Amino acid sequence: MIRSSDGKMRIDTGTTSLITDPKTQQAMVLDHVKKTASFMPITPSPPQMPQAPQAGAAPSLKPPTMPSVGVQDLGKSLIEGHEVDGKRYIVQPPQMPQVPDAPQVPQKPQAPTIADVWTSSKLGMPVLTTVSGPFGQQTSYCRAAQSGEPHPALFQMPAGYKPIMPAPSK
Repeated sequence: MIRSSDGKMRIDTGTTSLITDPKTQQAMVLDHVKKTASFMPITPSPPQMPQAPQAGAAPSLKPPTMPSVGVQDLGKSLIEGHEVDGKRYIVQPPQMPQVPDAPQVPQKPQAPTIADVWTSSKLGMPVLTTVSGPFGQQTSYCRAAQSGEPHPALFQMPAGYKPIMPAPSK
């Protein structure tokens, strides 16, 4: 993961790279095997309006509730010489929707998912992230964080790559 001071970000995973530019609101996906660069806009999707129930329709399930998220400040620390700020995010999953007036079977509450994120104060990027929940534990650790501005070519389409533009929207 690489981030420039103007907010551009590059994430390399295997044979692909994702480059985002918040200024142009565009993302580029590089396929290093096919030597292609797919471009797509970064636009938030508009919120969906709930649909009113139709008269005479069978009762439907209650809409699911959003999970509750709690945030705790873990303070400041040093990791590999980087000053970091820690935050703990606790996500309590919502209860599954129930059919109205159906008998309720007591269910064991699901365990929350907990993510501890230690972000470099200077670079603005995560240095250590630990996520644990019912699925187990996953740790991401940045071992070679370098301070300084990355080379601008890291955020551009490499020479010899074929651009693939998105289809026009209707």
